[in-house]
Parts: sequence; C-alpha cells; structure tokens
Amino acid sequence: MAHNPGFLKLVEEAKKRIKERTVAEVKAMLDSGKPVHFIDVREDHEWEKDHAAGAKHLGRGILERDIEEMIPDQNAEIVLYCGGGFRSALSADHLQRMGYTNVTSMDGGIKAWRAAGYPMARGERADRSGT
Repeated sequence: MAHNPGFLKLVEEAKKRIKERTVAEVKAMLDSGKPVHFIDVREDHEWEKDHAAGAKHLGRGILERDIEEMIPDQNAEIVLYCGGGFRSALSADHLQRMGYTNVTSMDGGIKAWRAAGYPMARGERADRSGT
C-alpha cells in the first residue's frame, strides 16, 4: 500500500521520539514471561481476520480514550503493533504524550510477525481486557 506524503512525514517525526523493537525482540520478550501488554491497534476488521497470538485489541481510533482503563499503570511495559509499524509508531507517540513511559512500537507490524512464522490467531472477537 502506498502511503500519502503527509502521513509518512507524521510517522517519520513520531519515530524520532519513540522506541521500536523488531519482531524477534518482541517475540523473545513475550516468551520470557516478563509482564508486557501486547496491543494490536489495527481496525476491528483487521483484528478479526487475524492477529498475533496473545495480543489484546485496542484500535487506534479509541486507543487514547480507553488506554487508561485497560492499562492504568503508566510505567507498564507496552508493545504496540499495526499492519506495518506506522500506525503503531503514531500510537506510541501519543501514549508517551499521555504519560506512558515504557511504550514501544513493533517495527514491521503484523506483516513482519507473519513473515517470521510466529503464532497467529483468527476469528476471535476483539478482547479489550488487560493482561
């Protein structure tokens, strides 16, 4: 998908202010058993098609509105992902502005997760409960 220049500029600026992790780093973190909130910020229809196993869903459109209910601890470890890492970068930037201190964006998003052959889930209704 070709993205518009204005969107790409916003993402580029956000990426200067946030931390990113590779899919391998995220998978290792999840496998370690360390407490982490793994959040899919894609649209509902994207989530329902498929998503990373173990992830929770909080779409970008409602993220800022609902994050404090899902994750009240602003120091909690949070990893966000989307389709390719752009929307999650913008989301991480917004959460940092809200006071969250330990937020990262998964570089490459679900596309990179799938390509790595990591576990996927399908057909589940959006789960907005905390981990």
